[in-house]
Amino acid sequence: MKERYQILLTNDDGIRSPGLWAAAAALSDLGYVTVAAPRDQVSAAGRSMPRTSDGRVEQTTLKINGQDWPVYAVGGAPAQVVLHAILEVMKRPPDLVVAGINYGENVGHSVTISGTVGAAFEGAAMGVPSMAVSLQLLGTDYITYTDLDFSSAAFFTRLFAEMLLAKPMPPDVDVLKIEVPHDATPKTPWRVTRLARHRYYIPNAKRPGTWNEPFYMDGVPNVRREEVSPDSDIYALLFDRVVSVTPLSLDMTSRVDLAMLEQLLQR
Repeated sequence: MKERYQILLTNDDGIRSPGLWAAAAALSDLGYVTVAAPRDQVSAAGRSMPRTSDGRVEQTTLKINGQDWPVYAVGGAPAQVVLHAILEVMKRPPDLVVAGINYGENVGHSVTISGTVGAAFEGAAMGVPSMAVSLQLLGTDYITYTDLDFSSAAFFTRLFAEMLLAKPMPPDVDVLKIEVPHDATPKTPWRVTRLARHRYYIPNAKRPGTWNEPFYMDGVPNVRREEVSPDSDIYALLFDRVVSVTPLSLDMTSRVDLAMLEQLLQR
């Protein structure tokens, strides 16, 4: 008898995020879902591994859809959570790592800031197919949990998880980054996109009295249609209102002709 697929589910919004539990419910019939997430809200952590993290893994039980789930709250950033889960918690390596469902989109230049994408990259670095799922927000509150409808984002989480479990991705596709419009339905089309070369959020000046927060992002898109490529994640999400599916690679080397660049640098 074939073993059930092992799925690691994590996020950067914390163990009690409704987005995490919407994803857990959606993935539960695809395999055994191990839920390990930051003990606290750790948004915008990227793939960081702060030495100040305590690394404590605390098992607890939460109720989802009337069912008790054993879950693991970890004192650390999302990428650290992935390592703790794979190396300490799970009995065997997962077949898939899913990060999300995140509060707010992660598009364009923002992806290196995103803890959701960072967690997926850490899963990929451990040799596991990984995906990061984010739900677009209309407002600017990316920290406080609000009454969001995650049902459509959960539908697409399951859809692409099933694809990744069923078939290997081409070489150099390490992470699928999925962005779901706030008004999407299960019938909303999806489209493969590229990462936009554009800043999506506006960095604001220092707020008085917050010396430990020299900058923060205004959660209003700073984008005009003519500024972004029609094949990009921003264009698909913001203007065409379709689900954006962007393949990401751990290889961040520029796609420049290396020999040509070497000649240029030697002049």
